[in-house]
Amino acid sequence: MKKILLFASGTGSNVENIIYHFKNHQDIIVVGVLTNNPNAKVLDKAKSHNVPTLIFNREQLTDGFVLDKIAELKPDLIVLAGFLWKMPEEIVSAYPNKIINIHPALLPKYGGKGMYGIKVHQMVLENKEKETGITIHYVNEHYDEGEYIFQQKVAIEDCKTPEEVADKIHELEHKYFPIIIEKILNPNS
Repeated sequence: MKKILLFASGTGSNVENIIYHFKNHQDIIVVGVLTNNPNAKVLDKAKSHNVPTLIFNREQLTDGFVLDKIAELKPDLIVLAGFLWKMPEEIVSAYPNKIINIHPALLPKYGGKGMYGIKVHQMVLENKEKETGITIHYVNEHYDEGEYIFQQKVAIEDCKTPEEVADKIHELEHKYFPIIIEKILNPNS
């Protein structure tokens, strides 16, 4: 069984979608959801699917606590699904090409520190972009600079608000993220 470990900071719509996708999968299982936010709605979503959760603080992320928890779970892939903190170099170097992230824009545009969620969509609209999309990429020691795995575009000329852009991005995320995760874990299937 290949194991996925999810990290998230917010509502967890991508986490829940990934859990659903792999719920009855014969070779892939979600082994846990880790969050830095004790009030994150993702905790309720994970618990409703009987997926173990762990809450950690910034010190625990960098002092070896989280790295030890990851080692205990032995994931084949660590998936950042709306996780807002930068992964420490110790974790990135311990799991080379085993950590992926989804970004709600077509990188390299609209990436980097502080560029997440509605902030990205607002900038996309302010810059009068005709399209945007998602980027799934490997995580390295810099925000949003790891090697790209997958990008998908969507037209947004009809969008008037960042929320309308967000809706289109969520559709792409929910459609493609689980499929790309599965391709990474089972490249020959």
